Amino acid sequence: MRKTFLIVFVGALLAGACTTSDPESGPGGSIDPVTGEVEGDGEQVTPSTVPTIQLIGRVVDTSGLPVPGATVSVSGSSATTSPDGFYHLETTGPGVVTAVKPGWLTAEAPWDGGTAALEIALQPITVRALRVSANAAGDAEHFQQLLDLADQTAVNAFVFDTKIEGGLVLYDSSVAMAHEIGAVAVTYDAIDLIAKAREHGLYTITRIVSFDDEIKADAYPDQAIAGRWIDPRNRDSWQYNLDLAVEACELGFDEIQLDYIRFPSGEAVKESGQLDMTQEERVGAVAEYLAAARRLLHPLGCSVSADVFAIVVSSPNDQGIGQRPEELSVQVDALSPMIYPSHYSDGWLGYPDPNEHPYDVTTDAIKDTLDRVEPSTTVRPWLQSFWWTPAQIRRSIQAAEDLGVGWMLWNIVSDYSRDSIPTDAELASG
Repeated sequence: MRKTFLIVFVGALLAGACTTSDPESGPGGSIDPVTGEVEGDGEQVTPSTVPTIQLIGRVVDTSGLPVPGATVSVSGSSATTSPDGFYHLETTGPGVVTAVKPGWLTAEAPWDGGTAALEIALQPITVRALRVSANAAGDAEHFQQLLDLADQTAVNAFVFDTKIEGGLVLYDSSVAMAHEIGAVAVTYDAIDLIAKAREHGLYTITRIVSFDDEIKADAYPDQAIAGRWIDPRNRDSWQYNLDLAVEACELGFDEIQLDYIRFPSGEAVKESGQLDMTQEERVGAVAEYLAAARRLLHPLGCSVSADVFAIVVSSPNDQGIGQRPEELSVQVDALSPMIYPSHYSDGWLGYPDPNEHPYDVTTDAIKDTLDRVEPSTTVRPWLQSFWWTPAQIRRSIQAAEDLGVGWMLWNIVSDYSRDSIPTDAELASG
Protein backbone atom coordinates (compact mmCIF):
# COMPACT_ATOMS: atom_id res chain seq x y z
CA MET A 1 0.00 0.00 0.00
CA ARG A 2 1.48 3.32 -0.99
CA LYS A 3 0.93 6.17 1.42
CA THR A 4 1.74 9.86 1.21
CA PHE A 5 3.15 11.51 4.30
CA LEU A 6 3.23 15.26 4.75
CA ILE A 7 6.23 16.16 6.85
CA VAL A 8 7.42 19.68 6.14
CA PHE A 9 9.90 21.89 7.86
CA VAL A 10 10.44 25.44 6.62
CA GLY A 11 13.56 27.26 7.75
CA ALA A 12 16.80 28.82 6.74
CA LEU A 13 18.74 26.86 4.16
CA LEU A 14 21.85 25.32 5.68
CA ALA A 15 25.14 26.22 4.04
CA GLY A 16 25.99 24.03 1.08
CA ALA A 17 25.76 23.56 -2.64
CA CYS A 18 22.52 23.33 -4.61
CA THR A 19 21.89 21.59 -7.88
CA THR A 20 19.42 22.03 -10.69
CA SER A 21 20.38 18.75 -12.25
CA ASP A 22 20.22 15.05 -11.58
CA PRO A 23 23.61 13.86 -10.29
CA GLU A 24 22.92 10.53 -11.90
CA SER A 25 21.84 11.65 -15.34
CA GLY A 26 23.44 15.07 -15.71
CA PRO A 27 21.64 18.35 -16.43
CA GLY A 28 19.43 17.89 -19.44
CA GLY A 29 21.54 15.04 -20.85
CA SER A 30 21.16 11.29 -21.15
CA ILE A 31 23.47 8.77 -19.52
CA ASP A 32 25.04 5.49 -20.51
CA PRO A 33 24.04 3.20 -17.60
CA VAL A 34 27.24 1.14 -17.78
CA THR A 35 29.86 3.85 -18.29
CA GLY A 36 27.98 6.61 -16.51
CA GLU A 37 28.99 9.08 -19.23
CA VAL A 38 26.63 11.94 -19.97
CA GLU A 39 25.52 12.43 -23.54
CA GLY A 40 24.14 15.73 -24.85
CA ASP A 41 24.98 19.35 -24.10
CA GLY A 42 23.13 19.45 -20.78
CA GLU A 43 21.52 22.84 -21.43
CA GLN A 44 18.30 23.68 -19.64
CA VAL A 45 15.84 25.45 -21.90
CA THR A 46 13.35 27.84 -20.35
CA PRO A 47 10.97 29.81 -22.57
CA SER A 48 12.11 33.44 -22.37
CA THR A 49 8.54 34.69 -22.60
CA VAL A 50 7.44 32.92 -19.41
CA PRO A 51 8.51 34.58 -16.14
CA THR A 52 9.94 32.17 -13.60
CA ILE A 53 10.45 32.08 -9.86
CA GLN A 54 13.01 30.09 -7.95
CA LEU A 55 12.55 27.48 -5.26
CA ILE A 56 15.47 26.38 -3.13
CA GLY A 57 15.58 24.01 -0.21
CA ARG A 58 16.73 20.71 1.13
CA VAL A 59 15.39 17.18 1.49
CA VAL A 60 16.29 15.36 4.69
CA ASP A 61 15.26 12.19 6.46
CA THR A 62 13.28 12.25 9.69
CA SER A 63 16.49 12.55 11.73
CA GLY A 64 17.68 15.55 9.72
CA LEU A 65 20.29 13.80 7.58
CA PRO A 66 20.45 14.79 3.88
CA VAL A 67 18.67 12.64 1.30
CA PRO A 68 20.53 12.72 -2.04
CA GLY A 69 18.96 11.61 -5.30
CA ALA A 70 15.40 12.63 -4.43
CA THR A 71 13.30 14.26 -7.17
CA VAL A 72 11.60 17.49 -6.14
CA SER A 73 8.80 18.74 -8.41
CA VAL A 74 6.40 21.67 -8.54
CA SER A 75 4.29 23.21 -11.32
CA GLY A 76 5.86 21.11 -14.06
CA SER A 77 9.49 21.70 -13.05
CA SER A 78 11.77 19.32 -11.21
CA ALA A 79 15.29 18.95 -9.84
CA THR A 80 17.26 16.22 -8.11
CA THR A 81 18.86 16.73 -4.73
CA SER A 82 22.64 16.93 -4.44
CA PRO A 83 24.75 14.67 -2.21
CA ASP A 84 24.01 17.16 0.58
CA GLY A 85 20.26 16.99 -0.04
CA PHE A 86 19.95 20.48 -1.57
CA TYR A 87 17.79 21.35 -4.57
CA HIS A 88 17.26 24.45 -6.70
CA LEU A 89 14.72 24.78 -9.46
CA GLU A 90 13.00 27.41 -11.56
CA THR A 91 9.29 27.17 -12.15
CA THR A 92 6.45 29.27 -13.48
CA GLY A 93 4.42 29.49 -10.28
CA PRO A 94 3.61 28.24 -6.80
CA GLY A 95 1.92 24.93 -6.08
CA VAL A 96 2.29 21.67 -4.19
CA VAL A 97 5.90 20.56 -3.94
CA THR A 98 6.43 16.81 -4.17
CA ALA A 99 9.56 14.95 -3.07
CA VAL A 100 9.97 11.39 -4.35
CA LYS A 101 12.68 8.78 -4.01
CA PRO A 102 12.38 5.04 -4.70
CA GLY A 103 12.13 3.13 -1.43
CA TRP A 104 10.87 6.18 0.49
CA LEU A 105 7.37 7.43 1.26
CA THR A 106 6.36 10.38 -0.92
CA ALA A 107 6.16 13.76 0.81
CA GLU A 108 4.17 16.83 -0.27
CA ALA A 109 4.29 20.45 0.85
CA PRO A 110 2.35 23.55 -0.22
CA TRP A 111 4.48 26.40 -1.55
CA ASP A 112 3.17 29.95 -2.01
CA GLY A 113 6.03 31.08 -4.24
CA GLY A 114 7.93 32.78 -1.44
CA THR A 115 11.69 33.02 -1.21
CA ALA A 116 12.13 31.13 2.07
CA ALA A 117 13.96 27.84 1.73
CA LEU A 118 11.70 24.82 1.86
CA GLU A 119 12.93 21.80 3.76
CA ILE A 120 11.05 18.53 3.26
CA ALA A 121 11.48 15.35 5.30
CA LEU A 122 11.21 11.95 3.67
CA GLN A 123 10.59 8.75 5.58
CA PRO A 124 12.07 5.47 4.30
CA ILE A 125 9.76 2.52 3.85
CA THR A 126 10.29 0.08 6.73
CA VAL A 127 10.11 -3.30 5.06
CA ARG A 128 9.07 -6.42 6.98
CA ALA A 129 9.15 -9.14 4.36
CA LEU A 130 8.79 -12.80 3.59
CA ARG A 131 10.82 -14.44 0.86
CA VAL A 132 8.54 -16.08 -1.74
CA SER A 133 10.39 -19.07 -3.18
CA ALA A 134 9.85 -20.47 -6.66
CA ASN A 135 7.75 -23.35 -5.36
CA ALA A 136 5.56 -20.96 -3.35
CA ALA A 137 5.10 -18.55 -6.26
CA GLY A 138 4.16 -21.41 -8.55
CA ASP A 139 1.61 -22.94 -6.19
CA ALA A 140 -1.64 -20.95 -5.88
CA GLU A 141 -2.55 -22.50 -2.54
CA HIS A 142 0.88 -21.88 -1.03
CA PHE A 143 0.93 -18.30 -2.28
CA GLN A 144 -2.49 -17.66 -0.79
CA GLN A 145 -1.24 -18.98 2.54
CA LEU A 146 1.55 -16.42 2.42
CA LEU A 147 -0.93 -13.64 1.64
CA ASP A 148 -3.07 -14.76 4.58
CA LEU A 149 0.00 -14.80 6.82
CA ALA A 150 0.86 -11.26 5.78
CA ASP A 151 -2.69 -10.14 6.57
CA GLN A 152 -2.42 -11.63 10.07
CA THR A 153 1.03 -10.26 10.96
CA ALA A 154 3.32 -7.25 10.62
CA VAL A 155 4.56 -8.46 7.23
CA ASN A 156 4.17 -5.68 4.65
CA ALA A 157 6.34 -6.91 1.76
CA PHE A 158 7.20 -9.97 -0.34
CA VAL A 159 10.57 -10.78 -1.89
CA PHE A 160 10.06 -12.80 -5.06
CA ASP A 161 12.72 -14.54 -7.13
CA THR A 162 12.98 -13.72 -10.83
CA LYS A 163 16.49 -15.06 -11.46
CA ILE A 164 17.88 -17.62 -9.05
CA GLU A 165 21.15 -19.30 -8.17
CA GLY A 166 22.53 -21.07 -11.22
CA GLY A 167 20.78 -18.70 -13.61
CA LEU A 168 17.20 -19.91 -14.11
CA VAL A 169 14.71 -17.14 -14.93
CA LEU A 170 11.35 -17.99 -13.37
CA TYR A 171 8.91 -15.98 -15.48
CA ASP A 172 8.24 -15.58 -19.21
CA SER A 173 10.90 -12.96 -19.83
CA SER A 174 11.07 -10.90 -23.01
CA VAL A 175 14.85 -10.52 -22.63
CA ALA A 176 16.21 -12.29 -25.71
CA MET A 177 19.36 -13.64 -24.08
CA ALA A 178 17.36 -15.45 -21.40
CA HIS A 179 15.75 -17.56 -24.13
CA GLU A 180 18.91 -17.78 -26.22
CA ILE A 181 20.86 -19.48 -23.43
CA GLY A 182 17.95 -21.64 -22.27
CA ALA A 183 17.51 -19.93 -18.91
CA VAL A 184 13.73 -19.47 -18.91
CA ALA A 185 11.76 -21.92 -16.78
CA VAL A 186 8.31 -20.35 -16.35
CA THR A 187 7.17 -20.95 -12.79
CA TYR A 188 4.74 -18.11 -12.15
CA ASP A 189 3.03 -15.11 -13.76
CA ALA A 190 4.86 -12.11 -12.35
CA ILE A 191 2.21 -9.54 -13.29
CA ASP A 192 -0.54 -11.62 -11.72
CA LEU A 193 1.28 -12.17 -8.42
CA ILE A 194 2.38 -8.55 -8.17
CA ALA A 195 -1.26 -7.53 -8.56
CA LYS A 196 -2.38 -9.98 -5.88
CA ALA A 197 0.32 -8.75 -3.51
CA ARG A 198 -0.74 -5.15 -4.10
CA GLU A 199 -4.34 -6.05 -3.30
CA HIS A 200 -3.06 -6.93 0.16
CA GLY A 201 -1.11 -3.69 0.47
CA LEU A 202 2.30 -5.33 0.05
CA TYR A 203 5.50 -3.73 -1.18
CA THR A 204 7.02 -5.97 -3.85
CA ILE A 205 10.72 -6.77 -4.21
CA THR A 206 12.34 -9.16 -6.64
CA ARG A 207 15.68 -10.87 -6.16
CA ILE A 208 18.01 -11.19 -9.14
CA VAL A 209 21.05 -13.42 -8.63
CA SER A 210 23.86 -11.68 -10.48
CA PHE A 211 27.19 -13.50 -10.84
CA ASP A 212 26.35 -17.07 -9.78
CA ASP A 213 25.07 -18.12 -13.22
CA GLU A 214 26.02 -21.54 -14.50
CA ILE A 215 23.74 -21.26 -17.52
CA LYS A 216 25.35 -18.01 -18.68
CA ALA A 217 28.85 -19.27 -17.89
CA ASP A 218 28.29 -22.34 -20.07
CA ALA A 219 26.93 -20.23 -22.93
CA TYR A 220 29.56 -17.50 -22.65
CA PRO A 221 32.71 -19.04 -21.15
CA ASP A 222 34.68 -15.90 -22.02
CA GLN A 223 32.64 -14.07 -19.37
CA ALA A 224 33.25 -16.67 -16.66
CA ILE A 225 35.90 -16.33 -13.98
CA ALA A 226 35.64 -19.84 -12.51
CA GLY A 227 33.15 -22.64 -13.05
CA ARG A 228 29.61 -21.31 -12.76
CA TRP A 229 30.75 -17.82 -11.77
CA ILE A 230 30.61 -14.79 -14.07
CA ASP A 231 33.46 -12.29 -13.72
CA PRO A 232 32.10 -9.11 -12.05
CA ARG A 233 34.82 -7.10 -13.80
CA ASN A 234 33.46 -8.00 -17.24
CA ARG A 235 31.20 -5.10 -18.14
CA ASP A 236 29.80 -6.94 -21.14
CA SER A 237 28.37 -9.50 -18.73
CA TRP A 238 26.41 -6.88 -16.82
CA GLN A 239 23.92 -6.06 -19.56
CA TYR A 240 21.96 -9.31 -19.27
CA ASN A 241 21.28 -8.79 -15.57
CA LEU A 242 20.55 -5.11 -16.12
CA ASP A 243 18.05 -5.97 -18.86
CA LEU A 244 16.30 -8.38 -16.50
CA ALA A 245 16.30 -5.73 -13.78
CA VAL A 246 14.72 -3.13 -16.06
CA GLU A 247 12.12 -5.63 -17.21
CA ALA A 248 11.29 -6.54 -13.60
CA CYS A 249 10.80 -2.87 -12.79
CA GLU A 250 8.57 -2.41 -15.82
CA LEU A 251 6.53 -5.47 -14.81
CA GLY A 252 5.64 -3.61 -11.63
CA PHE A 253 8.06 -4.62 -8.87
CA ASP A 254 8.76 -1.76 -6.47
CA GLU A 255 12.35 -2.75 -5.76
CA ILE A 256 15.10 -4.72 -7.47
CA GLN A 257 17.32 -6.64 -5.07
CA LEU A 258 20.65 -7.75 -6.51
CA ASP A 259 22.06 -10.87 -4.89
CA TYR A 260 25.39 -12.68 -5.38
CA ILE A 261 27.03 -9.38 -6.16
CA ARG A 262 30.46 -10.76 -5.43
CA PHE A 263 33.40 -12.84 -6.52
CA PRO A 264 33.25 -16.59 -5.82
CA SER A 265 33.75 -18.29 -2.48
CA GLY A 266 34.70 -21.89 -1.80
CA GLU A 267 36.57 -24.09 -4.27
CA ALA A 268 36.11 -21.65 -7.17
CA VAL A 269 38.55 -19.25 -5.48
CA LYS A 270 41.39 -21.61 -6.39
CA GLU A 271 40.95 -20.94 -10.12
CA SER A 272 39.40 -17.47 -10.22
CA GLY A 273 42.57 -15.52 -9.49
CA GLN A 274 40.58 -13.07 -7.41
CA LEU A 275 43.03 -13.18 -4.51
CA ASP A 276 45.73 -11.87 -6.87
CA MET A 277 43.61 -8.76 -7.45
CA THR A 278 43.65 -5.78 -5.13
CA GLN A 279 40.76 -5.21 -2.79
CA GLU A 280 40.09 -1.95 -4.62
CA GLU A 281 39.77 -3.83 -7.91
CA ARG A 282 37.32 -6.35 -6.50
CA VAL A 283 35.18 -3.88 -4.56
CA GLY A 284 35.32 -1.35 -7.40
CA ALA A 285 33.92 -3.84 -9.92
CA VAL A 286 30.96 -4.70 -7.70
CA ALA A 287 30.29 -1.06 -6.80
CA GLU A 288 30.32 0.01 -10.45
CA TYR A 289 27.87 -2.76 -11.34
CA LEU A 290 25.48 -1.52 -8.64
CA ALA A 291 25.90 2.06 -9.85
CA ALA A 292 24.95 1.00 -13.38
CA ALA A 293 21.81 -0.66 -12.03
CA ARG A 294 20.90 2.42 -10.01
CA ARG A 295 21.29 4.74 -13.01
CA LEU A 296 18.89 2.60 -14.99
CA LEU A 297 16.31 1.83 -12.32
CA HIS A 298 15.88 5.08 -10.43
CA PRO A 299 14.44 6.93 -13.44
CA LEU A 300 11.94 4.09 -13.81
CA GLY A 301 10.82 4.53 -10.21
CA CYS A 302 12.37 1.40 -8.72
CA SER A 303 14.45 1.22 -5.59
CA VAL A 304 17.74 -0.73 -5.70
CA SER A 305 19.04 -2.97 -2.93
CA ALA A 306 21.89 -5.45 -2.55
CA ASP A 307 22.64 -8.48 -0.40
CA VAL A 308 26.01 -8.99 1.29
CA PHE A 309 27.59 -11.61 3.50
CA ALA A 310 27.17 -10.70 7.16
CA ILE A 311 30.84 -11.42 7.80
CA VAL A 312 31.91 -8.45 5.68
CA VAL A 313 30.08 -5.94 7.88
CA SER A 314 32.07 -7.19 10.88
CA SER A 315 35.41 -7.43 9.07
CA PRO A 316 37.75 -4.59 8.06
CA ASN A 317 38.33 -5.96 4.56
CA ASP A 318 36.27 -7.44 1.72
CA GLN A 319 37.09 -11.05 2.66
CA GLY A 320 38.36 -11.51 -0.90
CA ILE A 321 34.89 -11.35 -2.48
CA GLY A 322 34.51 -7.67 -3.36
CA GLN A 323 32.03 -6.64 -0.67
CA ARG A 324 32.59 -3.74 1.73
CA PRO A 325 29.63 -1.80 3.15
CA GLU A 326 31.28 1.60 2.78
CA GLU A 327 31.67 1.41 -1.00
CA LEU A 328 28.56 -0.61 -1.83
CA SER A 329 26.06 1.26 0.33
CA VAL A 330 26.78 4.48 -1.59
CA GLN A 331 25.31 2.88 -4.72
CA VAL A 332 22.06 1.42 -3.35
CA ASP A 333 18.95 2.42 -1.46
CA ALA A 334 19.13 -0.52 0.94
CA LEU A 335 21.90 -2.88 2.01
CA SER A 336 21.00 -6.30 3.37
CA PRO A 337 23.51 -8.31 5.38
CA MET A 338 22.49 -11.97 5.55
CA ILE A 339 22.49 -12.59 9.30
CA TYR A 340 22.19 -16.33 9.85
CA PRO A 341 23.71 -17.27 13.24
CA SER A 342 23.66 -20.94 12.25
CA HIS A 343 26.42 -20.07 9.76
CA TYR A 344 28.70 -18.38 12.30
CA SER A 345 31.75 -20.19 13.63
CA ASP A 346 31.73 -21.53 17.18
CA GLY A 347 33.13 -18.92 19.53
CA TRP A 348 31.70 -15.90 17.71
CA LEU A 349 31.11 -13.17 20.32
CA GLY A 350 32.40 -15.68 22.84
CA TYR A 351 29.46 -18.04 22.39
CA PRO A 352 30.21 -21.78 22.00
CA ASP A 353 27.20 -21.97 19.64
CA PRO A 354 26.17 -18.58 18.15
CA ASN A 355 22.98 -20.15 16.79
CA GLU A 356 21.66 -20.35 20.35
CA HIS A 357 21.88 -16.56 20.74
CA PRO A 358 19.64 -15.04 18.06
CA TYR A 359 19.14 -11.65 19.69
CA ASP A 360 22.77 -10.92 20.51
CA VAL A 361 24.25 -12.13 17.21
CA THR A 362 21.62 -10.27 15.17
CA THR A 363 22.11 -7.09 17.20
CA ASP A 364 25.88 -7.17 16.81
CA ALA A 365 25.74 -7.60 13.03
CA ILE A 366 23.16 -4.84 12.54
CA LYS A 367 25.13 -2.42 14.70
CA ASP A 368 28.28 -3.18 12.70
CA THR A 369 26.36 -2.46 9.50
CA LEU A 370 24.84 0.79 10.76
CA ASP A 371 28.29 2.03 11.73
CA ARG A 372 29.63 1.59 8.20
CA VAL A 373 26.94 2.37 5.64
CA GLU A 374 26.20 5.63 3.86
CA PRO A 375 23.87 7.58 6.21
CA SER A 376 21.07 7.82 3.64
CA THR A 377 21.16 4.08 2.87
CA THR A 378 18.62 1.86 4.60
CA VAL A 379 19.88 -1.17 6.52
CA ARG A 380 17.51 -4.10 6.10
CA PRO A 381 18.91 -7.51 7.10
CA TRP A 382 17.95 -10.95 5.97
CA LEU A 383 17.09 -12.93 9.09
CA GLN A 384 17.16 -16.68 9.62
CA SER A 385 13.78 -18.43 9.50
CA PHE A 386 15.08 -21.99 9.60
CA TRP A 387 16.68 -24.28 12.19
CA TRP A 388 15.10 -22.17 14.91
CA THR A 389 12.01 -22.32 17.09
CA PRO A 390 9.36 -19.61 16.60
CA ALA A 391 10.59 -17.99 19.82
CA GLN A 392 14.15 -17.77 18.47
CA ILE A 393 12.97 -16.25 15.19
CA ARG A 394 11.03 -13.66 17.16
CA ARG A 395 14.15 -12.80 19.17
CA SER A 396 16.05 -12.10 15.96
CA ILE A 397 13.18 -9.96 14.65
CA GLN A 398 13.07 -8.09 17.96
CA ALA A 399 16.76 -7.26 17.63
CA ALA A 400 16.07 -5.59 14.28
CA GLU A 401 13.03 -3.76 15.63
CA ASP A 402 14.94 -2.50 18.67
CA LEU A 403 17.52 -0.95 16.35
CA GLY A 404 14.85 0.66 14.16
CA VAL A 405 15.48 -1.31 10.98
CA GLY A 406 13.26 -3.48 8.83
CA TRP A 407 13.86 -7.15 8.13
CA MET A 408 13.29 -9.97 5.68
CA LEU A 409 12.80 -13.62 6.64
CA TRP A 410 14.64 -16.24 4.62
CA ASN A 411 13.34 -19.76 4.25
CA ILE A 412 14.36 -21.80 1.24
CA VAL A 413 10.86 -23.17 0.61
CA SER A 414 8.84 -20.33 2.18
CA ASP A 415 7.67 -22.46 5.09
CA TYR A 416 6.88 -19.97 7.86
CA SER A 417 5.26 -20.47 11.23
CA ARG A 418 2.54 -18.03 12.21
CA ASP A 419 3.87 -18.10 15.77
CA SER A 420 7.28 -16.83 14.64
CA ILE A 421 6.06 -13.51 13.25
CA PRO A 422 4.75 -10.64 15.39
CA THR A 423 1.64 -8.62 14.63
CA ASP A 424 1.53 -4.86 14.18
CA ALA A 425 -0.07 -4.58 17.61
CA GLU A 426 2.72 -6.60 19.22
CA LEU A 427 5.38 -4.44 17.62
CA ALA A 428 3.59 -1.27 18.70
CA SER A 429 3.44 -2.49 22.31
CA GLY A 430 7.14 -3.32 22.30
